[in-house]
Amino acid sequence: MRLVASDFYSYFTPSKCGLRVYFRERGEKESPPGAYEEVIFLLGQRHEKAHLATIPGVVDLSGVNREVRLRRTNEEIGRNAPAIYQAVLRAQTQLDGRLCEVLGEPDFLVREDGGYVVRDSKLARHVEKHPEILHQVALYGWLYEQSFGRPPVRLEVHNGLGEIVPLPYDGGAAALEFLKEVLSYKTLDQAPYSPVGWSKCMGCGFSDICWMKAKGNNDVAMVVGVDQGMALAFRQDGIETIPQFLKHFTVKELEGYERPWGLKTQRVGKKASDILRMARALHTGKEELIRPPEVPKRPNYVMFDLEGLPPQMDELGKIYLWGMQVFGDRPGPFLPALAGFGQEGDQQGWVDFLAGAEKIFRDNGDIPFIHWHHYEKTHLTAYVKRYGDRDGIAERVKRNLLDLLPITQKSIALPLYSYSLKVVEKYIRFKRTQKEYGGDWSMAKYIEATETEDEALRKQVMDEILTYNQEDLAATWAVLQWLKTKG
Repeated sequence: MRLVASDFYSYFTPSKCGLRVYFRERGEKESPPGAYEEVIFLLGQRHEKAHLATIPGVVDLSGVNREVRLRRTNEEIGRNAPAIYQAVLRAQTQLDGRLCEVLGEPDFLVREDGGYVVRDSKLARHVEKHPEILHQVALYGWLYEQSFGRPPVRLEVHNGLGEIVPLPYDGGAAALEFLKEVLSYKTLDQAPYSPVGWSKCMGCGFSDICWMKAKGNNDVAMVVGVDQGMALAFRQDGIETIPQFLKHFTVKELEGYERPWGLKTQRVGKKASDILRMARALHTGKEELIRPPEVPKRPNYVMFDLEGLPPQMDELGKIYLWGMQVFGDRPGPFLPALAGFGQEGDQQGWVDFLAGAEKIFRDNGDIPFIHWHHYEKTHLTAYVKRYGDRDGIAERVKRNLLDLLPITQKSIALPLYSYSLKVVEKYIRFKRTQKEYGGDWSMAKYIEATETEDEALRKQVMDEILTYNQEDLAATWAVLQWLKTKG
């Protein structure tokens, strides 16, 4: 059995799932990477190559096959090469009674103090939050020790900030334990059960396969509010389908149900009635009104939506588009505030946003700013800390924020698998003009605009992002209007 250090990525990303390990071992066809994943890959290569250029005397082994690189790695170590790029390490070991060949391909081996530092280059800015990185690099250390009879001088990660971060080395013990877990999934005779989850499965190439199977089986894991631990606990108790779940529990019984929670257990508690409503809605295909939506009656509302890069893509977590538009009796124009591409661009985007919000308040008074989920509030707070709040405009926006997601969740049980805006808007038959769109698509497009020196292409790409954001605002308004019909 062959195991490779990258198996940790199969296991842990985009979320922990042994089923993905099983599928890949058997060559199951998965969806191709999306635009965002492709951009991340290209940026990772660039990050790695930039670091390569800083290491003197490095022997570059990239561009040849694995067996040649394995032989060359041993030869270069034998002659004390200053550094090796794209080395290959191999060892054999017994794992759970199986003889396994283990392979690893560290980005860099750098000579120091009579031995070698094992270093990998990663885009992640906080490697301690990534078990796949920690285990992968630790396994490289173990492979080096097995190959050359001595431990590495040190384990390091060249992180997304350009810092060299040292990692502890335990002789590979923890990595090998997790590798046993990976091995157990690779050697199963049939696919293991893994509960689907909207956020868990997002970004996984096998998502369509798993969701199709879950729908065919009427899996209780599809119910909004049933998390991974709960679904597994239900399954152990013989409750696998939504009809079984509805037949088994009353509200009181589900409230008292003990499910795993870390190393302890926890009662389902007050969430029980909502979960049962969601299960009934999925089972019947009909929405269930819980209470009239608590939406303030105003003649006008501002739809508010941000587009931004996560911290692993930008040190601060950059908002590159602040989108606003007034809808209602006196609708207003689309008011996007775009971050510029220069050094001061981020702050300029914030200044322009404040100016636009100030104009809206001047024309409409204290008007509700409608958004979906907590993203907007979180980043308003972050930007006030970053650049300040001229005339208290941002704080005024925060006071007028109205998150439509919890209002929708508390008002109506929908026959849906998620309360994502993109899912809810399709349910109410909102139509977009773009064939491709979404948060990841927007980030990939923005990175494309950042990277290009072609001004015409940059304008075209930014226009596509602006259209996407404007249609997000229109979708939020459509959902708000639909909710008001339920009052």
